[in-house]
Amino acid sequence: MADEQQLTPKQTGLLSALDFWLYAAEAMYWAATRQNDPNMEAATKAKDELEKIELQIEQLQGAATGNPEAQKQLQTLHDRVEALRRQMSGQLTAWERTELARHANRPYPLDYIERMFTGFSEIHGDRVFGDDAAMICGMANFRGREVLVLGPQKGRDTKQRLYRNFGQPNPEGYRKALRAMKFAEKWRRPVISLVDVVGAYPGLGAEERGQAEAIAHNLREMARLAVPFIAVITGEGGSGGALAIAVADRVLMLENSIYSVISPEGCASIMWRDSTKKDVAAQALRITAKDNLELGICDEVIPEPPGGAHSDHDGMAKILGDVLDKHLSVLEKMSTKELLDARYNKFRNMAQFFEVVPVG
Repeated sequence: MADEQQLTPKQTGLLSALDFWLYAAEAMYWAATRQNDPNMEAATKAKDELEKIELQIEQLQGAATGNPEAQKQLQTLHDRVEALRRQMSGQLTAWERTELARHANRPYPLDYIERMFTGFSEIHGDRVFGDDAAMICGMANFRGREVLVLGPQKGRDTKQRLYRNFGQPNPEGYRKALRAMKFAEKWRRPVISLVDVVGAYPGLGAEERGQAEAIAHNLREMARLAVPFIAVITGEGGSGGALAIAVADRVLMLENSIYSVISPEGCASIMWRDSTKKDVAAQALRITAKDNLELGICDEVIPEPPGGAHSDHDGMAKILGDVLDKHLSVLEKMSTKELLDARYNKFRNMAQFFEVVPVG
């Protein structure tokens, strides 16, 4: 039997240090939770430390390939890291979830399309003004179904962000989306909208070309679109720019996504003339997936992989694909009248905060 691969003294010392380091991160997090620190600075620091610990564990795993005892210790550390991550995920504030929704590595529509759909054929242009690279639309195959998939696309680097207009659609983007929806309706194909947008582009050119009219037109037409329609808030769901592609039979939200009429910074600037109060505004706006579920705005909160969707694109795509398949299976059995009536009632019954008490 071959001798076990031995760790170097430095690696052995690092393994022991990781155990202590993780205890410190756990203590830091629980102290922040008990104190109910409104700024959650200690909890944020604990999360930063956790990422560093994970990096060190990954580096040691390669060196411990032939050492069962070291592998066992590393697996124990990894399990503790995952457990602490799950606990942190349940304790995140509204602002912390906003930061996760905006994470630079969070999957965008094209990431989901690559992993969940086959035969994607992109549609360009609105047949009125031009094409808008900020809005992705196209026909694709999803688990044996021909569907339309669409959504605003942000960029990963400066060049892409400029090309995609930072994921903020112009009027031609929304008109292109509606043109694609009408195609889907004609050929009886379900619509899947992947929403991650800070808002519709507010520039002068967009206003001159009818941004408000384009959004309003979409709202009206989506309300009577005669095919199954699912919208998923995958990151930011910003105001009318998100709603313009989300009047759907099912509105789903990822665990760390947000859906709001205004950004927390914008709200804080208006209410208190101080954008640094964004964490207070985020809490007051009730923008998280859990809040939107309680308010009846979304229909289901989709769990994310440990650490968030940005940490595991493949895992997130698998989870989302299963949920979409489940809801499409239900919607496809409904008649057109049932779909339209249910969609109308769904949105008509939102924001019902007054109780009518009969007199007499």
